[in-house]
Amino acid sequence: MRWDEITALCRCDLDLTARTVRVRHAYVEQANGRMLLGPPKSKAGVRTVTIPAAIVPHLTAHLNRYTKPEANALVFAGLKGGPLRRSGFNKVTNWRHLVEALGVPNLHFHDLRHTGNQLAADMGVSTKNLMARMGHDNERAALRYQHKSAKGDRIIADGLDELVRAEQGEEGGGRLVPVA
Repeated sequence: MRWDEITALCRCDLDLTARTVRVRHAYVEQANGRMLLGPPKSKAGVRTVTIPAAIVPHLTAHLNRYTKPEANALVFAGLKGGPLRRSGFNKVTNWRHLVEALGVPNLHFHDLRHTGNQLAADMGVSTKNLMARMGHDNERAALRYQHKSAKGDRIIADGLDELVRAEQGEEGGGRLVPVA
């Protein structure tokens, strides 16, 4: 997603029973302030993403409180009901006060995308699956969201340990054979 691109999620794009979000459109805020609705910047940007069950109650509460009942109502709207502008995001969401209260004062909204995708990478999810989830059509873009982590390193070490133990098995005398 471009920094100037804002996903245009409508109520009809959410299926809270199936726990999916359908990404079909994006707004691009032009230099003159005009908001243009169109497809995401890449073909891979059009996608359906499964959301964690833990956020469904929060999303339901948000819809009930902030989203108009019509199927095409924007899930995240600006103060006047139109598309949420990047330039007005902090004011509309009270972001600075929120992140300070959480103890992460320098957190930017886009950092959440990085964090979520890094957590997925640490789970051992393939780059192809990460690309599909993020809406990327090339590996280079997806790799920007993956960082070295202690958890990832621990997963590798634990996996190798499991392989060694399995090779040694009940006999206790097995030996690993190097792979060329």
